Amino acid sequence: MVAAVRDLRQPKHAEVTMVPEDIRIDGRTCLVTGANSGLGKAAAVELARRGGNTILACRPGHGGICQEIQRLSGSSNIELMEVDLADVKSVHHLCDLMASRRIRIDIALMNAGLMPPRARKSPQGFEMMFTVHFLSSRILIDRWLKDGVIRPSRHPGKTPRIVFVASEAHRSSHVIEFDHLGTFKDYKTKDSLRHYGISKLLQCTYATELSRRLNQGDSIEVAVHSMCPGGIASNIARDTPTPLKPVVKPLLRYLLQSPEQAVKPAIYLCCSEEAGYSTGMYLHLMQRKSVSPSASDPENGSRLWEASAELMAKL
Repeated sequence: MVAAVRDLRQPKHAEVTMVPEDIRIDGRTCLVTGANSGLGKAAAVELARRGGNTILACRPGHGGICQEIQRLSGSSNIELMEVDLADVKSVHHLCDLMASRRIRIDIALMNAGLMPPRARKSPQGFEMMFTVHFLSSRILIDRWLKDGVIRPSRHPGKTPRIVFVASEAHRSSHVIEFDHLGTFKDYKTKDSLRHYGISKLLQCTYATELSRRLNQGDSIEVAVHSMCPGGIASNIARDTPTPLKPVVKPLLRYLLQSPEQAVKPAIYLCCSEEAGYSTGMYLHLMQRKSVSPSASDPENGSRLWEASAELMAKL
């Protein structure tokens, strides 16, 4: 929290600028995970406003979000597709549905996130953040590439994009336990941020390795990027203990940026010309950075790829 507030109160000169209002993505199909609130909702509104055919991949129980985003964006090309990213069966069900409908994604914004105050198990017995931040993305992207939902292309202007909403918290964790990948470990509130950092390290390592594997040499076939939006007064704190919510929510709104302010780097990576002709970018706010040495290490990337492939084969 201290680092997030410091970054916002003492901003550095922006190295990339907000994508101009007149830049359009008409006809492109965009999918945003966790689009029912926070950064995901703000991104879905902006992508739809720019002409994107926008799929809202949300947890069940948000039936009214389509109408709200239609109203906010002025676009009717909005569709809700329910998925519980903590449940592997639900993830595969979404992939089956998209394949059967021959949906093709041009821009995938992997935004969904959470930070529970204590360990929670997914239906398959994994830790919840591990599943939502990493495993579900690995399954989705594997299936999308296999099913033709994402189709690599070297054609200028048609290269699909995958953008991960990561976090600078990935720098706080330097060790990935490859031999125990996915093993559930109980933890309490004091360790929740550490486990959040571990899940984000997995996410950044995966994004780096995915970019390497999909793009050989100088040819870009799938643009893979990641970013940290900085501190946001969003719904990620929804699991705050009830007695603290009347204090925490106003404090976050005062100290941190709104989702509408925080969405700039996500829109840059989704819509800018540069981000379509390159791969492996990482933005912190609107600053270019490198991911941590651990996340960029090719050996770590390869080990994570193989270990997670073995894990998925058992599901």
